[in-house]
Amino acid sequence: MASSTVTSAIRGAILVLALVVFLGNIMMWIIMPTDTYYNDWLLHILADTNSTFFGIQGPIMLDFTFPILFIAVLGCLYLHLGKRRSSFIQSKRIENLKFIRRPMIVKGLGIVNLTELALFTMFISLCVWYFADYVRHWYKQVPVRSMTRGEKVWQTKLDRVAIVTGVTGNLCLTFLFYPVTRGSSILPMLGLTSEASIKYHIWLGNLAMSLFTAHGFLYILYWSITNRLSEMLKWGDHYVSNIAGEISLLCGLALWITTYPTIRRRMFELFFYTHYLYIFFIIFFILHIGIGFTCIMLPGFYLFIIDRYLRFLQSREKVRLVSARVLPCETIELNFSKSRGLKYNPTSTVFINVPTISKLQWHPFTITSSSNLEPERLSVVIKCEGSWTQKLYDIISSPSSIDRLQVSVEGPYGPASTHFLRHDVLVMISGGSGITPFISIIRELLFISSTLKCKTPRIMLISVFKNSSHLSILDLILPTSGTPSNSGNLDLQIEAYVTREKGQSKDKLQSPRTIWFKPDASDAPISPTLGPNSWLWLAAIISSSFIIYLVLLGVFTQYVVYPIDQNTNKLYSYTKKGSMNMLFICFSIMIAASAAFLWNKKQNAKEAKQIQDMEESVTSRSSNSSFHHDDVEMESLPLQSTIKSINVHYGQRPNLKRILSEIKDSSVGALVSGPKRMRQDVAAICSSGLADNLHFESISFTW
Repeated sequence: MASSTVTSAIRGAILVLALVVFLGNIMMWIIMPTDTYYNDWLLHILADTNSTFFGIQGPIMLDFTFPILFIAVLGCLYLHLGKRRSSFIQSKRIENLKFIRRPMIVKGLGIVNLTELALFTMFISLCVWYFADYVRHWYKQVPVRSMTRGEKVWQTKLDRVAIVTGVTGNLCLTFLFYPVTRGSSILPMLGLTSEASIKYHIWLGNLAMSLFTAHGFLYILYWSITNRLSEMLKWGDHYVSNIAGEISLLCGLALWITTYPTIRRRMFELFFYTHYLYIFFIIFFILHIGIGFTCIMLPGFYLFIIDRYLRFLQSREKVRLVSARVLPCETIELNFSKSRGLKYNPTSTVFINVPTISKLQWHPFTITSSSNLEPERLSVVIKCEGSWTQKLYDIISSPSSIDRLQVSVEGPYGPASTHFLRHDVLVMISGGSGITPFISIIRELLFISSTLKCKTPRIMLISVFKNSSHLSILDLILPTSGTPSNSGNLDLQIEAYVTREKGQSKDKLQSPRTIWFKPDASDAPISPTLGPNSWLWLAAIISSSFIIYLVLLGVFTQYVVYPIDQNTNKLYSYTKKGSMNMLFICFSIMIAASAAFLWNKKQNAKEAKQIQDMEESVTSRSSNSSFHHDDVEMESLPLQSTIKSINVHYGQRPNLKRILSEIKDSSVGALVSGPKRMRQDVAAICSSGLADNLHFESISFTW
């Protein structure tokens, strides 16, 4: 108990320190466009940090890059200490903050809570302040600049507005990569996941590209009216490079256009492949504005590169696909072998690549298994809802199914903790494929109630399907193995709604079919990788890679840049300096991450060999036994041992308002996973004030 108290105190201190550093960083953003910064602060910063090792880039990194990387390292320590606690938090203190989590529907933003709306409003206010004060500051230069250039005052003002628009876009770009850094330590420290934060990435991306597009348009307009369109073809080697900026903008526009919802849904592959243009967008963005100013947005992208390279290293591994279950509703369950050391929380996701279908495409799927209930298995459910999933289904379900399927996996990624135990009742509302995250929650609660002997909430699962063939998905609620004998402790009621059929079909539904694979000796179990499964290693990678980068940068600046530039930032080529910095960053991250990954891979190799030997032994015994038959029999066991009742309603949809209002328990968790309309309906019910005991939570799902 004393150890837990000390750990909580340390975690609290880490959070306070991270908050103080972050507020200091935000203060720098607020003060940066003011006269106080340029006429006082900047002069003192440059004088106190004048160095031949880093030049003017040094103070910028000290003010904007280092604080965020320091927060990321603190986040790793915070999350590492948190791993000692139960991932299911039963605290009632969150109830006191219910009002800030109450959902509301805002046009253009979707479902948001008060906290998100407040933070969004503050960020927009920061952008407005940043824009307005920079305009005010740079308008003071207009009289001198207009005389020097021989142009009218309003034309010079247009030039200043154009540059401020781009600078404000850089503010949005600074935060753009945090939500898509899947192995981030910053997001889970805030109680967020990458999947749930995608909407922030969308908001920031739309805002950034709107500002960058306006920036480009205003400059083209400015050059046109001042008869200087030739400026578009200039590559300034000691200042802003216009050509690089135009290439960056074109890449960004191509990427931005394909994010339009209709294009993304109907031509997902086009959306997917054009998103790789972010690489060229960033490269030419750095060459456009120079590495010095880039250091302002560098920390988010730096953490993203670390995460992306670690994912690349993990994706080179071929994993052991043990079996698959084929359901009659064009749905398959894939079962992978995993090491016992790999832990993840309910609603986590993995990204899957099947090279025989596409070597480049990675698709996210929600994990349905529990790492506690099934310590050696990781399962995902995949439904045919696109060309990639259709090809995968055809390969596995064909009568002449293959013995082995080559698969690579990234992840898992998910929440650092969950709060489901704090409720008296959990109402899980799913539409179609939205049931998958609830399967993982139910399996975890099953483990808690039967193994840990903890009290679990009463569960009502409301599932809406189009036709009765999809009812077979309910067979996946329990795993084929590892179900505790006393699983009846879990109070689970299922209300299934089949909307497109008036009654039970006379045709007997096909039973799920199990297919067993023969993994290759080179296929490895899914093992803990760095990041979410080893926060201390991630902290070491962030710290060591940045130190290596600083050493390389210092040597380069001291012996190559300084003899030419003399810290004027005007004589040495911006292009060469930016290119070398990008090279140093990539090299530093590759060295630090590769060393850590290979060391951990060596540590996991022994366990992987043991798992492989055990599986081969079981497979060889099963050829002369009823092993497969026993497993099939286990699939057909009645779910009533765990599920109190299953009611199937045909030709109707659930009256969610009535169902939720009739539950009188003091704390009811209303979890919804499904179509946008369903999520908005449940959010509206929970925010209406008709029932104060309802706590809304939208669950992200992929399948």
